[in-house]
Amino acid sequence: MKSPQWAELDLDALAATAGRMTLDHLGFDADIVSLAILATDDAEIAELNAEFREKPVPTNVLSWPANDLAPSTAGGQPEVPQPDVFGDIELGDIAISFDTCAREADAAGKRMSDHVTHLIVHGVLHLLGYDHIRDPDATLMQAREVAILAKLGIDDPYWDMDGA
Repeated sequence: MKSPQWAELDLDALAATAGRMTLDHLGFDADIVSLAILATDDAEIAELNAEFREKPVPTNVLSWPANDLAPSTAGGQPEVPQPDVFGDIELGDIAISFDTCAREADAAGKRMSDHVTHLIVHGVLHLLGYDHIRDPDATLMQAREVAILAKLGIDDPYWDMDGA
């Protein structure tokens, strides 16, 4: 954990819960899956966003999948990651910015822990091949997020965005 403000939120516990629920929901054995999370701030995530996405601005979460599992057909199911020779599945890496998450949570009137949990679920889904660039893919990814968050007792984060 690089950014000290994360300590108050207990990101380790939030990430473990969100990650395990995401994997369980999708039928994966969380005990054989690994991923890394960089808890950072806006300055560092802006550098990462510039380096990897050519967008020199802060963002809430970034992900780097170990394997490209994205479906070729819009709205299709991602490929299933396969265990390595030791029976483990390496998913990849996630970076999350405290500053952006705090601003977004405050602006939306959400608890920071709920918003961060949502973004961890979102990041893990990206590592598993889900995306939101094409509309059918976004619909599938959002449905997964909403279902997982409901199991964690967190309201649909897209409800207000849809004007409902």
